Amino acid sequence: MSVLSCRRANCKNIMCDRYSHRFGYICDDCFAELEELGGGVDIDRFMRTEKRLPKTQRLDKIFIKNNGAG
Repeated sequence: MSVLSCRRANCKNIMCDRYSHRFGYICDDCFAELEELGGGVDIDRFMRTEKRLPKTQRLDKIFIKNNGAG
């Protein structure tokens, strides 16, 4: 049995259930991002781009939570 990993550049998601004979597997996160871009997008180029971090992860890198230590 194969791992079914997402074929998008640097995406670490596995057990993907969306498949294209041309592009391979894609995870739900990357598929949702592709859908947001709408029609007319170059899928080959999209698959070579790095996965976008969720908004909360991007903001967490800017605003680091102080848990009361020091």
